[in-house]
Amino acid sequence: MADPPDDVIARLNGLIEACKDREEAYRIAANAACNHDLKALLHSYRQQSAGFVAELQAEVKQRGGVPTETGSWTGWLTCGWQHLTAVISGDDAVVIRDCERGEDAVRAAYEATLAAPMPPDVRVVVERQYAAVKAGHDRLRALHAVATEPT
Repeated sequence: MADPPDDVIARLNGLIEACKDREEAYRIAANAACNHDLKALLHSYRQQSAGFVAELQAEVKQRGGVPTETGSWTGWLTCGWQHLTAVISGDDAVVIRDCERGEDAVRAAYEATLAAPMPPDVRVVVERQYAAVKAGHDRLRALHAVATEPT
């Protein structure tokens, strides 16, 4: 049984919010990071998120919906907290840790969406984006482990 278009649009809009939150979080993190390579990585994840947003918004429009243009209130509060902790700490390990936590939330949003029925063409897009988010999370986890190793 196919999911009603409104349900698909609502789920896609939820992912747009999550990706907008991710995009903003990576903007803050890249500005706070000290290491040049880390800044570049975080900037690439910000660009990736912007691409995901554009792709998801196009899917919503294709289905006759109005795409969300902003992130969530929760994301806004989280980004504020992330900015504060990054500025206070001045520590790349803290920046990485906060990014990893943010990726946990985005991953959960994708997993919830993938658990629901959706048209096959939408599922392909969501699965591809989820794989990239998961890879980013795993890379951040590895960086965090290295950054917090005792020297």
